[in-house]
Amino acid sequence: MITEITVADGAERLRDQFAAHFERTDEFQELGAGLAVYRNGAKLVDLFGGYMDTAREKPWRATTLVNIWSASKGVMALAIAQLVDKNILSYDAPVSTWWPDFAQNGKRAITLAQVMSHRAGLNGFAEPTAPEDLYDWDLITDRLARQAPLWPPGSTASYHGMTFGWLTGEIIRRSTGQTPRDYIRQHVAEPLGADLHLGVPPERIDDVADIVPPLPDHSPVQLNEIARFTVENPTPNAAAANESKWRFAQIPAVNIHATADGLARVYGALANGGVFEDRELISRNGISAMITPRGEPMDEMLGPRQWAAGVALNSGGLYGDSPEAFGHSGWGGSFGFADPRTSRGVAYVVNRMGSALNGDPRARTLAALAEQ
Repeated sequence: MITEITVADGAERLRDQFAAHFERTDEFQELGAGLAVYRNGAKLVDLFGGYMDTAREKPWRATTLVNIWSASKGVMALAIAQLVDKNILSYDAPVSTWWPDFAQNGKRAITLAQVMSHRAGLNGFAEPTAPEDLYDWDLITDRLARQAPLWPPGSTASYHGMTFGWLTGEIIRRSTGQTPRDYIRQHVAEPLGADLHLGVPPERIDDVADIVPPLPDHSPVQLNEIARFTVENPTPNAAAANESKWRFAQIPAVNIHATADGLARVYGALANGGVFEDRELISRNGISAMITPRGEPMDEMLGPRQWAAGVALNSGGLYGDSPEAFGHSGWGGSFGFADPRTSRGVAYVVNRMGSALNGDPRARTLAALAEQ
């Protein structure tokens, strides 16, 4: 059922657990998935298995790409961190420094750090927003620039599920002149040799796995008046990820497509002081700034969560038991994380989405074993 590209000595339990998920008899039975681990820049584990499609006609391959949902945010966080590391951006400066129109409607003082830590008060849209609007970059970024905060910026954190991507992406565009797609390709994917894309290249469309939407959450989170903005206007639709327009688009918070190995290379570099295969992606100081805690360890939508600058610091066993681990998870189970303590970068990508908003059982088990 699974293909082993690499399984280092000592990683057999991780391999066996990955394989066991294909034999589950509940909603978390794998359809197709990949798992990769790097340590000190060397590959320890590279596994994949199952199928790209629900008809089980297309076996998962080493080149299979899958939408990683909000695990995309960790890649965007790295892109911003690189620009801070180069003194092009500053976490403490107002967003309007690079995006003057953003200063409208009481947003002049909102800092990049507040955007990165989900404290900007822009976790949704005030204007009616249709699903089709999400594909129009200028329309959405202009809408966010004109909008007043939905709650007092800096007063609390509440997950900016979709808007995080347009906010960070437009800051990248304004400060570098590059679209986030082009920036990530040139400054993240290519230096790492990572099979990772913000918007799938047309020639790779046959490599994209179908997404299987999740069943209803058995323990749904009751959203308060702040958090509800994230899942309204419009309501998230997992099936949209199977449409060509979604796959080709730039929706940076949620539509990076990657192999497990591609995403693991990102976190492998971060776990190794910013260096991968003798290429420095970011300095140690840049990583330190990215993982500095920002605000209190609580999120109005996700509950206990210590945000740094676009990544979550480990808590509650999300990424094993290491207090130094950090990363980002995606809707349905995919995740990537780095642990500087063990110099390990880990990534898991999946196409059958789990229903649990916090703590997919497949992901938690694999993360814990990957740390051993």
